[in-house]
Amino acid sequence: MAGSLNKVQLIGRLGADPEIKQMVNGKNVARLSIATSQSWKDKSSGERKEKTEWHRVVIFNEGLVNVVQQYVKKGANVYIEGQLSTRKWKDEATGQDKYSTEIVLQGYNSSLTMLDSRNSNNSSNLVSDNKSSLPNENLNQENSDLDDEIPF
Repeated sequence: MAGSLNKVQLIGRLGADPEIKQMVNGKNVARLSIATSQSWKDKSSGERKEKTEWHRVVIFNEGLVNVVQQYVKKGANVYIEGQLSTRKWKDEATGQDKYSTEIVLQGYNSSLTMLDSRNSNNSSNLVSDNKSSLPNENLNQENSDLDDEIPF
């Protein structure tokens, strides 16, 4: 195989407000926790079941970090495109190697779209690499069913 592809696309809701930190080089990085859910009807009981997956998202793209910092809050519905990345680190308490897999948004292969569920007339706001647009005034940031504890 001559080439490869590492691309992740998610639509989900933020489980908490974005965490913005400053790196050693002075640039900001944003960390998001996004929940995706699937539901189905149990064949044996007829009961409705749901499973939620939590995804760690790290944004290094400066323009996207600024937009996230200003406009994205807990409960916001977002569409993201990025790449999977696994990093290794040492647990200081045990000295054991630990691994963390995250979706990374940086460079030209990343984007973030804030989805407005109130106006489902295909209006969304795309923010990609060097492009930026302000969010819709009616962005639905309430009605979050994600008040569960985030498992990390």
